Amino acid sequence: MPAQSAISVAPSTRSVSIDVRDPAFYRNPLASYAKLHQQCPAFFWEEQQKWFFAGYDQVNGLLRDRRFGRQILHVATREELGLPDPKPHLQDFDRLEAYSLLELEPPAHTRLRTLVNRAFVSRQIEQLKPEIAALSHSLIDGFEKDGEVELLKTYAEIIPVTVIARMLGVPVDMAPKLLDWSHRMVRMYMFNPTLETELDANQASAEFSAYLKSIIDWKRDNPSDDLLTHMITSEKDGERLSDDELISTAVLLLNAGHEATVHQLGNAVRTLLETGTSAEAAFSSDAATERAIEECMRYAAPLHIFQRYALSDIELDDGISLKKGDKIGLLLAAANVDPKKFSDPLAFRPDRNEGAHVSFGAGLHFCIGAPLARLELKLSLPILFERLPGLRLKGEPQVKDSYHFHGLERLELEW
Repeated sequence: MPAQSAISVAPSTRSVSIDVRDPAFYRNPLASYAKLHQQCPAFFWEEQQKWFFAGYDQVNGLLRDRRFGRQILHVATREELGLPDPKPHLQDFDRLEAYSLLELEPPAHTRLRTLVNRAFVSRQIEQLKPEIAALSHSLIDGFEKDGEVELLKTYAEIIPVTVIARMLGVPVDMAPKLLDWSHRMVRMYMFNPTLETELDANQASAEFSAYLKSIIDWKRDNPSDDLLTHMITSEKDGERLSDDELISTAVLLLNAGHEATVHQLGNAVRTLLETGTSAEAAFSSDAATERAIEECMRYAAPLHIFQRYALSDIELDDGISLKKGDKIGLLLAAANVDPKKFSDPLAFRPDRNEGAHVSFGAGLHFCIGAPLARLELKLSLPILFERLPGLRLKGEPQVKDSYHFHGLERLELEW
């Protein structure tokens, strides 16, 4: 179990203290989740001053519960909820958030998702197989002879950002800049970002938006067979996406299309190597590969928290009272290791077949890119282990000090 400084539980009041900056916690949050499951899977997190939920059934249910939403200002005013005014220095970042598919509720969410969804259905994604496989092989060609590699920068980052850029119709040679903008923006989703982080995220948002606006303007005169052109020209009920909606959606797809997959790829490789799992057995068939990928996503999820607003005053079954506008936290990665759902949940078993994890969320905001993420993992992981049969960790992997997104700073490998 982690040190007392990392997590302290008072079951009688369901009060929990967790220091997210304590390495004992963020390096191995699963141990803390086990303690929560044992003592109080629904708890009031003192440092965050919010209710959080760790149990599988409750997290899965609340993700689908339409009494909760990703936004609140469509049903209440700032004054009514006592919320502070928007920060002027975040106006570019906030503009992207205001039109983001991830933040919207119906009917705006329905309209936007319908226009985007066609590109992400499984039958469309399957067509990318040859391209993802070829990209994986070409990247390994570049470092195979070296006998060692830092995998995140040379493989895990490049595959998803290249694929999503090509899908959207954004020049692939912009990948380093896209990654830079994305990394700077997602720091805003951590607990209590600093003023410096806010200013930098806003600057990245402004630059990202201006770049995409120029691409969109060009594509209006030069349409091609890509997702941006599809979004520009598609209509629903006589309506087309506005520039703000187009830019926000493209930013979300580029950011979400690679951030989580980078972490998941790194986490999966680390897990397979640390547990001594036989890659040959784990990837022995399509069915075995799919089970192994799902177990990697269950056991080593890249995103640990998803938050929701209570859209009205709500009394939950376990006696928790919420007021309209209260925010709750859903611990996706904790739900994935709930012993009531998964047997021996802290064990990594690549052939496990005990039902769905919640790493992609559930309900209205279920990850639109799930088929793409699964395909990228299903191809890039077996290819890596097949091409580098002696693959092993070169040193202790360093976990990022960033609790929301659980991933590695670096992943040094040798063979």
